[in-house]
Order: sequence, then structure tokens, then C-alpha cells
Amino acid sequence: MLAVLAACGAPYRTPDPPLPERPELPPARTSPGGVALQDLVTGTTQRLQAVSAVNDEVVWVSGTGGTYGVTLDGGRSWRMGVVAGGDSLQFRDVHGVDQRTAYLLSSGPGTGSRIYKTLDGGQNWQLQFINREPLAFYDCFDFWDAEHGVAWSDNVGGTFPVVRTENGGQRWSPAPVTGATEGEGAFAASGTCLVTHGKDAAFAVTGAGKEARVFRSGDRGRTWKPIASPMVQGTNVTGHTTITFRDEHHGLAAGGDIGNRDDTRPNVMVTTDGGATWTMTGSRPTFAGAVYGAAYVPGAAGLVVAVGPGGASFSRDDGATWQPLDTLEYWSVTFASRSAGWMVGPGGRVVKVSF
Repeated sequence: MLAVLAACGAPYRTPDPPLPERPELPPARTSPGGVALQDLVTGTTQRLQAVSAVNDEVVWVSGTGGTYGVTLDGGRSWRMGVVAGGDSLQFRDVHGVDQRTAYLLSSGPGTGSRIYKTLDGGQNWQLQFINREPLAFYDCFDFWDAEHGVAWSDNVGGTFPVVRTENGGQRWSPAPVTGATEGEGAFAASGTCLVTHGKDAAFAVTGAGKEARVFRSGDRGRTWKPIASPMVQGTNVTGHTTITFRDEHHGLAAGGDIGNRDDTRPNVMVTTDGGATWTMTGSRPTFAGAVYGAAYVPGAAGLVVAVGPGGASFSRDDGATWQPLDTLEYWSVTFASRSAGWMVGPGGRVVKVSF
């Protein structure tokens, strides 16, 4: 047959090799609240502290030991790695743009705070920003799009050393925020102490000092307005750790006392006016201790998940009441959709959540 085709001048194309068989997700277990959980195999034992879902299939994670990871198939397989020369860094925040492009933020005093970017799926990382202020400690960052982002540091001498980019990190420009109170900073627990929302808004939450407050920006981090908070505060281990919004009006922030794993005081507050004012719900997730991360589920009004060292819980009414989700330790959570949520924690833990 090949000779006949050749004689007739018909082109011959070598058949494509068969596609590799797609790995199967592990069997789901059912949470105490009746939600499907799948324990994924990542191949690392490092503590994962941050997670960023691009969509249902593409998810980036980061953690201690200079670790980053990405899945392109909804968690069936993971490509984990260590940033060259960064094995001593703690990547406490990650932002995925697509399957090839992502940013990493390492947190630490002085030069331990850095920002990296990859354009080739993590094979190579470019060091974009290195902190030169010995007393600064960058806690979290976020992006409005692939080009515009902002990063937040603990205060130095009454000023938060914030930096911004408008060109995909080619330059990170200082945009300091004055008026920090004694000891006031942020908790680099989950990469969600700062979030962007909509085209221009951003929110940062603080604690760890005399006051715990919410800071709001409406101009992509150029200026910020402090807002009083009812969250537990006043010590170096109390305040907010995380903030999340489901639309331009409704948001939730949480935290508590990170120094007391048995604490059961209310530690969730909400806003219904776009962050202008905040009210404690009077409730808390079903696990004891502080909340480290929280995330709303897209397309499911009022459905939000909170995680911490004590476990995970979910609420269907904007934090007014809570149901148990898991008893394992987690540091951060994100959702791409109702069927694709991701909780991360110690020992390379990644658990997929499907409502």
C-alpha cells in the first residue's frame, strides 16, 4: 500500500504515537460534611503554603525548601521542583497566570523576600525583585492580570514597604504605605493576606501588633485607606490572616490567635458594602485555632471554605454557620469552580475538593 501511495505521489505521514494514558484521580473520600475529597500525590514532602488555580486543570502550588509545583491535568500528575539557588527560601505565595507563566513570592527578613517569574512552566525562573531593606518582610502578593500586581511587607518604622508592577514584573516600584501602628504587620500564612478584586481594587489585612486593620486600595495599590476591624487583636499573634471576596460587595476575612491552637473565640468577619465596614459573624469554623486561609467558591453564592492547622470547614451562608470539611492540617485553599477546589498543607499535601 505504501508503494502504491508513493507512486501516486500521495504524501505519507508517520502515524502519531498513541497518547499516554491519562492517570486516574484517586478514589474520593467523603468529608464529615458530605463533600468529596481526593488526596493527591505530589511527590514532595515539603510544607505547601500557597495555591493558585488558573482553571479546573491548571494549578500552581508553592512552599518551603524553595519548592514549587504545577499540575496541567486537574491534579492527576504534578511536576514539582526547586528554584535554582533558592532551596533555603519559603515560597509563601504563588500566582499562576497560565500553564507556562507564574510568579513566586518568598517571605523572609531582608534578602529572604524575593519575587520570581517563570515563562516556561517552571523550567527556568527569573529573579525579578530582591528586598534590600533588612527589616522588611514581604508576606503576600496578588495580581489583577498578567502585567499588574502588588506585594505587601510588614511595617518598617511606621511604613509598609509595598511594591507594585505594571509590566509583568520587569520593574517592581516602591509604593510605601505610611501610618502603620506599633508592631503592625501581616501573617504570611497562606498567601491571602492581600487580594486583588475586579479591575482596580485590592485589600490587605494586618495584625501581629497593637492593631489589626483592613487596608483598601481602589487604584491598583497606589494609595490605601485603613479601615478599623473588630477582629481579635492587640498581641503579636492575633489579627487577620486571610481575606476573600465573592463579588464587589460581599467579602469575608478571618484569622484569630495563631499562637493558640485551642482558641475558640469568633474569628470570622464579613462586609456587605465592598469593604467599607466589617462585622464579626459571631461564629467560627468547626476547627479550633486560627484560620490561615479562606476562599469563596465561584458561582456558588455564599459558599466559602476556611482552612487552618486545626482542619477545614465550609459555610453556605457567608460564614454565618459552618460545617466540618476535614480534620487534617492545611495552610491555604483556592477554587476554580465548584468541582475544582484545592487545599494544601504539610508533607506535600494537596487535597482536591468537589462540592
